[in-house]
Amino acid sequence: MADDSLPRRRFLLGAGLAGTAMAAGIAEPLEAQQPTAASPAGQQPSPSEPEPFVTLTALEAAFIVAAVDTLIPADELSPSGSDCGVAVFIDRQLGSAWGGGGKMYRGGPFAKGKPEQGYQLALTPREYFAAGIAAANAWTRKTYGKDFDRLAADDRVAALKAMEGGKAEFEHFDARAFFGQLLSITMAGFFADPIYGGNRDLVDWKMIGFPGLPATYADKIDDYRDKRYVAAPQSIADFS
Repeated sequence: MADDSLPRRRFLLGAGLAGTAMAAGIAEPLEAQQPTAASPAGQQPSPSEPEPFVTLTALEAAFIVAAVDTLIPADELSPSGSDCGVAVFIDRQLGSAWGGGGKMYRGGPFAKGKPEQGYQLALTPREYFAAGIAAANAWTRKTYGKDFDRLAADDRVAALKAMEGGKAEFEHFDARAFFGQLLSITMAGFFADPIYGGNRDLVDWKMIGFPGLPATYADKIDDYRDKRYVAAPQSIADFS
């Protein structure tokens, strides 16, 4: 990380590797969610109408919102992470079958593996994030005297840097691994289809020029050969 702030450019560059990072982590948190009465497919509340969290406790939600807003601060490129719906995305994923470990092998043994072997714990993703948030808050209280979400902006950046570098001493928990999972699911929420809760109003696809759902462009090849193809991005909801 840069000394002055969490580097958005590196964050965006890393997004291209998000799939690889997830494959080596807990799981890929893009399992389809059924629309709820409060949030039909294709509709997302405006920032002034926040969605209720379905699984995160108030303390956990405060941590997640603070973390995604630190990783994705509001600037000329996009709104903050929470205003882009990233916290809602994380909440939905952790409240889904994926969050409950629905597709995970959990029979053990769970020996400590090498970093390249990925996730090796018996915890479900939901349990993992609950334990990680609790450990992170315990460490920031010991180090800074406050829970993570109550820290000043510069201290949040410093705390995340310490986690990323493995310098944060979590009790009975791997701070670096937790930061990696937090960063991966934040990137997934930032760039996922809006139907999953993040990427509100397609703001992130518009930022990078990604056209969205259409999977084939055979009819565009001849017209756009050696030319840049520009099109308004489309969500799954646009085809529902």
